[in-house]
This record gives sequence, structure tokens and C-alpha cells, in this order.
Amino acid sequence: MRQILATMALLLLAACSGGTSGTTAAATTTTGGGSASSTTSSSSGGTVTPATNTTPIVIDAGPAALNVGAGAYTATNIPYVTLTICAPGSTSNCQTIDHVLLDTGSIGLRLEASVLNSTLLSALAQQTDATGNAVGECYEYVDNYVFGSVRTADFTMAGESVASLPLQVIGDTSGGLGTVPHSCSSSGGSNMNTVQLLGANGIIGVGNFVTDCGSACVATNGSGGAIYYDCPASGCSAVTSRANNTSAPYEQVINPVAGFATDNNGVIVSLPAVAPAGAVTLTGTLYFGIGTQSNNALGSASVLPTTSNGYVTATYNKTVLASSFIDSGSNYYYFADSTITGCTQNGYSGFYCPATPLSLAPTLNGTNGNTISAAFTLYNAFTQPGATSNAVPGVGANPNSQSFSSPINNSFDFGLPFFYGRKVYTAIAGRQAGGVAGPYFAY
Repeated sequence: MRQILATMALLLLAACSGGTSGTTAAATTTTGGGSASSTTSSSSGGTVTPATNTTPIVIDAGPAALNVGAGAYTATNIPYVTLTICAPGSTSNCQTIDHVLLDTGSIGLRLEASVLNSTLLSALAQQTDATGNAVGECYEYVDNYVFGSVRTADFTMAGESVASLPLQVIGDTSGGLGTVPHSCSSSGGSNMNTVQLLGANGIIGVGNFVTDCGSACVATNGSGGAIYYDCPASGCSAVTSRANNTSAPYEQVINPVAGFATDNNGVIVSLPAVAPAGAVTLTGTLYFGIGTQSNNALGSASVLPTTSNGYVTATYNKTVLASSFIDSGSNYYYFADSTITGCTQNGYSGFYCPATPLSLAPTLNGTNGNTISAAFTLYNAFTQPGATSNAVPGVGANPNSQSFSSPINNSFDFGLPFFYGRKVYTAIAGRQAGGVAGPYFAY
């Protein structure tokens, strides 16, 4: 029986207000040399070219680096995609990076510095203040945080692209970034500055908003969300970003999808159903845009408009949980229920281990009053998954029993198992998506 040890919950803690601006110019790209690989399709030579607004999602054992060194483990319920970045304006200094975690619960592209080759990293334009000091960012998740530089790169996925996309390079120690500021590290959790700790080569956050913290991103003591820092050699201090201060010298990290010239109002995550024992590998599709092409129509999906913070309301066991969410970056269902038997095996603390599968019947409500069933079957986290399964359905855990630095109160987290067998829509705030204004979830 494999151990289920990777417990990520990559939902941003900040109250996102989501700006409406974003880079929309198209980048010219090619697939260059790098540490990761990809497959390029061509319309000639008999190779089938996929739709320009779709790209594969794969759930597997994770990047090779996970199995190197003392921190080796196998990924569980982590959806990966492949993307290409280039030095701004370059068509040759590029790198294709696989096993980037697809996260509908956060905003922005964040790549581990160790994954980028030195030639490309040095050519990614570093955002600086007016005196040339490096700009850094502390981005907090429920369980951990990342800290690193803010840079720009030309970005491509499938047939979509963004020129000079602001992104974060996790673990970049250039300039004054070598020491994580105390106001960042004191937020709790660990710094996910390696592939082994993150479980991926990076994160691409494609959630409900345009920017990673919008008007909430002001100079504070570092608590409560994404915070930007001015980092001279003497150390970093929190500062305000351009999203709410037009005189600030740098941009916030943005949702890459929001920066596309078209198909820029949201995403659809489509994954097949998974048998109770799980699957070694699972492949699905990420669609860019909602109602922008023939393959991404909203159709008959039920829409759940979110609050300004990206939350919907779940009702579970007659309890109303107003800070609930649907999040591909969470490995499991996270919810509190003291009546369900917990696991006692080593490494499974906080997970649910019912003696027999349980049919649970939560519902979800949007701000429009729409109510949708979110029922699922909860399995025993220790006995149900196959020994080599990486895609595992129906596993749940109590967030109050996990090592989360800041669990979200009054919530039900519908993690990746909720996506199995569904098309789940995530629409961006301030944009019409299939005739309905975002932000919303739909399925």
C-alpha cells in the first residue's frame, strides 16, 4: 500500500480583489533547449496538431527530481502541464518546462530557479525599483509559502502566448533576495524552494482573478497574502505594487490566461473518471477560454458565481461553510467531520479511513442562489489506493489535523478528486465567459 504523504493545498490566503489589467501582446516563441522535455505537434508530416486553445494535463509520478535525494517521494493527485518560456523578445533563448502544477486556486506563473538553465535565467528581465534594487515576492499558501524574484519572460502554452509576462522565480538568490524576510517566513509553513518540496517544477495559477493580489497588495507586515518586497543588499522590506499604485515601478504577477490576446476569460479542466483503486497515469485536457471557441462552450454547466474573494458556499451535514472553493492545487478533499473514522497508520494522520466507502452529499451554492450537488464517495485513504496509483479518487482529510500554517476556517476544499469525471470551469473576474460575468465556478 503506497503512502499518501504529499499534502499540498495551493489556495492563496490573500483576499483577492483581482485587477482588470494585463499584458495582451503576443509573444513569438520557439521550443529551445532546457532541462525539461516536451512534444511539439506539426500540421505537416502527418502529425496531428491539437486545437490551439488546448493542452494536455497529466497526473503521474511527477518530475524526475522527486526521486533524487533524501526527499524523494511519488506525487499523488497533482495535475501537471507543460509550457515554454523565452527571454523577452528572443526566439532562441527558450526552455520548455514540464511538470508544472496546474492550480485553479492561485494566480500567476512561479518556476523553481533550479529548473531554469543559467543562460535563460540571466536573460529574464528582473523587475527592480527606481534605484535598481531587485523586487521580490512572498506568496503564501494554506500550508507553505514561496519567496523569490519577480521577472518577465515571453510565455507560450499550446497556441496561446503572452509577451513580457511577469512571473516569480522561486528560490532566486540574486541581488538582495538571498535571505527570506522575516515577515514572510514568520507566516508559517516551509519555503517551497526546491522541486522536492513543491512536488513540481513550478506552479501555474489560473484562478478567478487577473493579478495575484490586486488592490489588497499593499505594504504590510507580510501577513495575509501575496506581498511584494524591495530587496537591496541589506535586506528586503515590503512595498506597494503597481496594481494599486500607478507610480510603483513594477508589475504584479498576473494570471497568464488573462494575458492572452483571445481565450482570456477563464479555463476548463477536463479529467476522466478514475476507478476506486486509482490510476498510475491519467491524462486530461486544459481548455483556454470559456465560450470563445466551438470546443469551450459553457453549455449546460451550472454556474456558481463566487464572492470577491473567490469563495462559494458549501453545505455539509447541515453546516453552512461560506469560505469553500474548488481547487485543482489541493490533492484531496479537505473538510472537518469528527464522525468519520480517522486513519491511525503512520504517515496518515488527519486522513479519513472509513471501514467501508461513504456516500457524502455536500452541496454548493453561488452568490446567485444556485444550488448544485457536490456528492462524492469517500474511500479509506490507507487501503483503497493501489500501490502505484498517482491519480486517487475519493480521499479526504481534516484540514485541522494537517500541518497547514493557516487553514481556512468555515470551508470545504474540493480538491483534485472532485475534478475526476467532470469538466470544471473557472472564470476570471470582470470578464464575460459564456455569456456570464466572472468570477465563477461551473460544472
